[in-house]
Amino acid sequence: MTGSLLFTTMEEDREFDLEDYTGAVARWCPGCGDHAVLTAVQRLLESEQLAPEQTMFVSGIGCASRFPHYLHTYGFHGIHGRALPVATGIKLHRPDLRVFVVMGDGDCCSIGAAHWIHAIRYNVDMVALMLDNQVYGLTKNQTSPTSPKGYPSNTQPQGAYLPPLNPLSVTLGVTNASFVAQTADWVPAHLFATLQAAYRHRGFSFVRVLQRCPQYTVEIFQQAVRDPSKVELLVHPNGIVVPELDQLYQRKTPHDPSDLDTARRLADDEGAFRLGLFYRNPTLPRYEETRRPTTIAADQRVALLNAELDRYAL
Repeated sequence: MTGSLLFTTMEEDREFDLEDYTGAVARWCPGCGDHAVLTAVQRLLESEQLAPEQTMFVSGIGCASRFPHYLHTYGFHGIHGRALPVATGIKLHRPDLRVFVVMGDGDCCSIGAAHWIHAIRYNVDMVALMLDNQVYGLTKNQTSPTSPKGYPSNTQPQGAYLPPLNPLSVTLGVTNASFVAQTADWVPAHLFATLQAAYRHRGFSFVRVLQRCPQYTVEIFQQAVRDPSKVELLVHPNGIVVPELDQLYQRKTPHDPSDLDTARRLADDEGAFRLGLFYRNPTLPRYEETRRPTTIAADQRVALLNAELDRYAL
């Protein structure tokens, strides 16, 4: 008991600053929106005073997948599309860890789409960031599932053939979705407030970050960056509240994030770059709380393992 109390006291006395979360120097292109997201994440870690050794970042493949290298926390740089099942396994085995997942639009919505759907349904307590630059940037300009129709790339030079997949609509359409929000890398105050709301939500928090790519999709978000009237904020006392943006972004839509039907309608409307909290429901079941793992002593585990192996002995 004394040792436990001593450990708790030592933990409470620790104070972290931004340098405690800084890893290797980021190697993204100058002007890449990933830099802004990284800064917002570091600010979140400091604001919430998350112990680096109790924090885990998991990624797949893509520009965004470099995140674990640039943070001084635990990290797992996995393979393409598999960040979510890895993160789910980590959280189920170590529920004490704060788990974050960072994916690109291809990583999440293409090869990782099946894992994405079931991660939403499982509603495990973690934060999933989908950095959406609407192109395969790391492999040098191929059409991604979220590329706008008609937008040219190396794989579809005449323009993307199909309408883009809408990550918000997909997430809101999955059973047990509990937190869905959208923000943008060029609105740092909103980005930080969104990450903070996502972290404080208990359940699977899905955040789509509209993220600029200075190499291949410059035009997609350019108007919204230069003209605040192109951006619409979802506002509500129970949503994401950023008072300092009121004068700059005057286009606002009141939206109660507990209203799922309206959230789906707002997600489908393509008339604006809409930022805010679309839906939140903290009452939905979380997979880690429905499981009933049994506690088995080490010698019992060995006995059970030997018994299973004996079944295959000659």
